[in-house]
Amino acid sequence: MAAAGEGQEVPNRQVVLKRYVTGFPTEEDMEVVAGAARLAVPPGTAGVVLKNLYVSCDPYMRTRMTKHDQPSYIPDFVPGQVLQNFGVSRVVASGHPDFKVGDLVWGMTGWEEYTSIPNPQLLFKINHPEIPLSYYTGVLGMPGLTAYFGFFDVGKHKKGDYVFVSAASGAVGQIVGQLAKLTGCYVVGSAGSDEKVNLLKTKFGFDEAFNYKKEPDLNAALKRYFPEGIDIYFENVGGAMLDAVLLNMRLRGRIAVCGMISQYNLEQPEGVRNLMCLVGKRARMEGFMVGDYFGEYRRFEEEMVGYLKEGKISYVEDIADGLEKAPAALIGLFSGRNVGKQLVAVARE
Repeated sequence: MAAAGEGQEVPNRQVVLKRYVTGFPTEEDMEVVAGAARLAVPPGTAGVVLKNLYVSCDPYMRTRMTKHDQPSYIPDFVPGQVLQNFGVSRVVASGHPDFKVGDLVWGMTGWEEYTSIPNPQLLFKINHPEIPLSYYTGVLGMPGLTAYFGFFDVGKHKKGDYVFVSAASGAVGQIVGQLAKLTGCYVVGSAGSDEKVNLLKTKFGFDEAFNYKKEPDLNAALKRYFPEGIDIYFENVGGAMLDAVLLNMRLRGRIAVCGMISQYNLEQPEGVRNLMCLVGKRARMEGFMVGDYFGEYRRFEEEMVGYLKEGKISYVEDIADGLEKAPAALIGLFSGRNVGKQLVAVARE
C-alpha cells in the first residue's frame, strides 16, 4: 500500500460522451479530450489510481448512451463525462489494504489513460499474469463470467441438450458454445458473415453454424438445424431471431436472456409475437445480470484458466490499438465489423 501524497500530475487522454444518442450511434457522439490525472489518493482514503492497459467494448454500453426517463438497470452516461466499462489496469497508487502498487487488476474503470477509483469494490486481482492480460477483458473477465453462469446456472444444461447460440462469434457467444460442447451438448451458432461461420466450426468446435443474413426464413433455418427442436437458447440478439426460436423450443426448454443487440439502436423496440409458445412448451425464459455472480469469480477463474491451458477453450480477440480508436471500435460492434472479442489497447506493457 502506497502512502498517500500530492503525487505526480500526468497528461490523461479521455473518451467522453458528447451528447445523448438517438438511433444508431456514431463516432461523433464521442470525443477524445486532453485531461490530467494526479497519481495519488487523498490521505486517509481507501481508493486506488489505475493505469489502464486495456478497455473493453461491449454492446450494453449503447444503452447507457441514451437518457432514460425510467431508470435502467445501470446508470446512464452523462455528456461531458468519461465513458466507463470493464478493463485491465495496473495499480499506480493505493490507500487500500487489499491493493498495492504494481498489482494487476480487472474491473470497472474509465475510458482514459488513468482512472481514480474511490471505492475499488468492483476490482479483482489478476491471479494468472502468465495468461495474456487482454483475456481479462473477455474470456477471464465479464464476458467469460456471463457465458459460464448464463449457460450453467440459467440454462441448466443436461448432457445431450440441443443448444443454439446467437451472435455466437462474439465475446460471450464463442465461450458459451465451447462450454456446451465440453459438457456433451449439440451446438449450433448464428453469425453475420461467412468468415464468422467458418470460425465457429473450425476454431470453436460448433457442430453447425449459419449466416443469418443469408437466411430469408429464420424459422425454416432453425428447423433445418434443429429438426427435434431447441433445449437451450442463449439469447444475444432479440427481435426476429427470438421470435423464430420460440417456435422451435422443445418441451421444458430454457432461454437464457443475456442481451438483445438488435434492439439497442431502435427508438421503439420491436415486439415479440410468439411468446405463447412458452406456455404450450412449458418453457422458461429468464434474464440475468453478471454482477449477481461476482462472488463466484475466483472459482470461475481457476476453472477457465485450466481450460485455456489444456487447450479446451480457444478465444479470438479483435484489438484496436490506441485510445483514439475506441469510439470506432465500439460503433463497429453494431455493424458486426469485429471478429471476436472487441477491445482497445490503451498502453501495452
